[in-house]
Amino acid sequence: MAAPAPGEPGAAASAVLDELARNFTYGAQGAGNGSLSGAWYRRNQIHLFGVLLAILGNLVISISLNIQKYSHLRSAQQEHPRPYFRSVLWWGGVMLMALGETGNFVAYGFAPITLIAPLGCMSVTGSAIISVMFLRENLRASDLVGMTLALAGTYLLVNFAPNITQPISARTVQYYFVGWQFMIYMILEILVFCILLYFHKRKGMKHIVILLTLVALLASVTVISVKAVSGMITFSVTDKMQLTYPIFYIMCIIMIASCVFQVKLLNQATELYTTATVVPVNHIFFTVTAIIAGIIFYQEFLGAAFLTIFIYLFGCFLSFLGVVLVTRNREKEHLPQSYIDFGNVPGKQILDKIQPDSSGLSYGTLPDGSDSIKSPSEEKKGV
Repeated sequence: MAAPAPGEPGAAASAVLDELARNFTYGAQGAGNGSLSGAWYRRNQIHLFGVLLAILGNLVISISLNIQKYSHLRSAQQEHPRPYFRSVLWWGGVMLMALGETGNFVAYGFAPITLIAPLGCMSVTGSAIISVMFLRENLRASDLVGMTLALAGTYLLVNFAPNITQPISARTVQYYFVGWQFMIYMILEILVFCILLYFHKRKGMKHIVILLTLVALLASVTVISVKAVSGMITFSVTDKMQLTYPIFYIMCIIMIASCVFQVKLLNQATELYTTATVVPVNHIFFTVTAIIAGIIFYQEFLGAAFLTIFIYLFGCFLSFLGVVLVTRNREKEHLPQSYIDFGNVPGKQILDKIQPDSSGLSYGTLPDGSDSIKSPSEEKKGV
């Protein structure tokens, strides 16, 4: 049966099916014999370099988070704990986090936002593996299922993300910056952000959806500016200097300002809610807004086939589900609690110490029938 001509209705579907056949056929002869073939690598080697940097960066971030967590746990178990910022181990974790974030930053200069942003799931799954191996946390069945789903989703993302290789120059960023698509997107985003900020500040609403939506809206601006800055630096190294254009410094200011406010709102969310709740919701919200920003600003899905987009979105769904399963119902760390001694309170005398029981109804109170504390006036009356 002859293939449809380029102008016929079934030509686009036939081209997508041919691409799928090339991506999932291994061992056959020819130029496109699968997603592990040399031809596939040659077509995607720049993107694969960005993917490798992003995966390594996220794994380094997961290591740094566990190092900082271990530093806090070890400090809490000491008799006279020191401030965490005086711990060499904690600073080592901070340096590793900076290194991992640098890897993510550079990755945006080589690959599309729609490919790099969903790879944040590797940080969550990597952190779970490291916690089990080094912090002696329990390995649950949901962890194994979540890791498997996250890896499967990552595979689909890498294979079916938009294969658009565009050099990010200053003129390109200026062209996208004044485009009507981005203008409409920014007007809507600013409007939604101001409404949510009004309910958060004026009405005192602290719901996790409001806080993390504010974070995600700022994150969409962050990823746009990060890719612009990273892309212009990469273009300056490989081709022509771009750092003399004003748009580079405008994007740097937007990147720094959005990061600062994003971290501030994220800290408020982590103070009000548990990490097991904040991490998956923040990852999903951030990834969705980052993908939308990449589609609108950099037009990364321009000309993509429907089936390719569907499989890409299915890969995102698998990675989201994997993150939720890994972080679901994480057991809280029970730190050793010290005894409370009221012996130094002026005018008080006590012979026993009180062990606080957070699960009891008499938390922080004296045991029943204790007459060990008497005021000076009561002692005089007794005499």
